[in-house]
Parts: sequence; C-alpha cells; structure tokens
Amino acid sequence: MALDHISHLHGLPVHNFPRLEEPPSPLPAVETVAWRLSVDEDRVLGETFEESWQRFLDTVDPARVRALVLGVGAYGTENDAASPWETVKLLAGAADRLTGLEALYLADLTFEESELSWIVQDDVTPVLAAYPCLKELGVRGSGGGFDGAPGLEFHALRHEHLRVLRLENGGLPTEVAQGLAASDLPGLEHLDLWLGTEDYGRTATVADLAPVLDGGRLPSLRRLGLRNCDLQDEVAAAVASAPVVARLSSLDLSLGTLGDVGAEALLSGQPLTHLEELDLHHHYLSEPMMTRLREALEPFGVRVNLDERETDDEWGRYVAAGE
Repeated sequence: MALDHISHLHGLPVHNFPRLEEPPSPLPAVETVAWRLSVDEDRVLGETFEESWQRFLDTVDPARVRALVLGVGAYGTENDAASPWETVKLLAGAADRLTGLEALYLADLTFEESELSWIVQDDVTPVLAAYPCLKELGVRGSGGGFDGAPGLEFHALRHEHLRVLRLENGGLPTEVAQGLAASDLPGLEHLDLWLGTEDYGRTATVADLAPVLDGGRLPSLRRLGLRNCDLQDEVAAAVASAPVVARLSSLDLSLGTLGDVGAEALLSGQPLTHLEELDLHHHYLSEPMMTRLREALEPFGVRVNLDERETDDEWGRYVAAGE
C-alpha cells in the first residue's frame, strides 16, 4: 500500500503553503483550505521548519486557520533533522493565535519521503490539551528513537470536542491503545485505529481494545475502524459480540489479514444488518465466504467492500501497510 499525501482534511482541500524558495503566488482565503506546511526534504534549500512555521503565522491570519497538515520538516525519520517533540511544542505554543483551529494532521509523509515504520512520533497528548476545541486529529507513524523521541504516546485525557481521531501506523503500542481506551471522549464519532504487526512495533492486543468495544467512554461513536492488523481474525471475533457495534453506522476491518475464520465470527455474532457500510477490503477470504457475506448483508442495504482479495503465499499473510 502506497502512502500518499492527503488531499482533504475536515472537508477542506489541502493547499501547500509556499516554500521560501518558491515563486510567490496568490493565497486562497485562509479559512477555505487545509494548510499544508513542509520544507525541503534534503534540508539543503530554503528554511527550517521552525522558520517556515513562523513565516506562515506572520503571513496568514492565524485566527482564521481551520485546518493544518504538517509534513516533511515537522516530521521525518530517525535520520532527519525533524524532532517531533519540537513540533508539538510549536503547535502548543501557537494555541493562543490559532484560535479557530478545528483539524490537524501530523506527519503527512509519502512512502517516498518516509516508510510508515520509519516515521518518528512523540507524545501527542499536549496537542489535544492545548486545543480543547479541536474536532479532528490524524497522526501517521508511531516510531521512536530520534533525539530521544519515545515513539507515539497517547495518555488518558478528557476532550469534549474531538469528533474524529485517526492513528495510522504499522505497529500500535499497547500504551497508546490503553491510553485511548481510558480517555473520556464524549463527542468522538469516528475512530480509526491501524494496529499493525509485531514486526513493526505492534504490542497492542485485542484485550487492550475491550473498553473501546464496550463503548462506555465513547457514547457518540458511529464509525469504527480497527484496521491494518495481523490479528484481524481475532479483532473480528471480538467485534462480533462488542456492545458498541449496535450503534455503529460504519465498521471498517480492512487492510489486514482477515480470513474465513474472522468472517465466520462476524456472521455468527450479533446482527450487522443495521450498518450502512462494512469495509473489509484487502482480505484473505475465500470466494464462498465472500458470497455468504454479500448474501447476508447486501439485501439489507449494507455496502460491503470486498475489494483487493489477497492469497496466502509461502510466508503467510500481510497487512496492507507494515514497513
């Protein structure tokens, strides 16, 4: 699976804030786009990310910025000059200026800029604390190592206004899953967790997800993704009896190693006919099982995505985004 730059955030098209070395061009109205900030990948031309950040805040009206996407320079690999903790501090320090910020995406790096498992992250909890009105947060990568960065951290907190949370990585740490599960997020409507594989740092287990699947701390949740996992059959079995499923409109178990065992658990568990969408693309299901799923759900209006059927090879099964 190739990692691409995101094209939209919070319903807004992503617009690149011009780099210093680029010719000046007219800027769109501040509130009409999601601003993407990045610097020269090789750190040879132009400015540092901190310099670009300050120029951005001095160029646009920060109070009108609704969405931000941070790329190369704000984040990078263990061999880059980017320090994720410094980026977090820059964000937190600008909270009194970015008073209208509603959405944030951290580490929008393509596969060519950094493989997913190489993207270095740090504690993102201070960002949520600094922006209590933030509605959407996306984070790509979970690795650590550079400049003492511990890797992705998410500590238990209460956040009243967060509506969408996406954690995209090739290996989710158990501490992150537990911190999220212990958080009070009464407004969260859409949770998208990539769990990853043990080979690339996954220590989270299905048991860590129990409070999420219970749904008690997530009363507004309507869209749930537990994706890109090498334990996808176990995840499906847990989901099959999870209380939260009864109030979902969308369930996404895609990008992982789901096989007939997991699909059988879904069919044998609680009804899924109330769903608007069941996304299982990138899977290892047999043709007969695919037919059973369609026949069981599509007559009730459920959109079942069974694209990208994979087959086992001599090395077994693979998630869509590991390395």
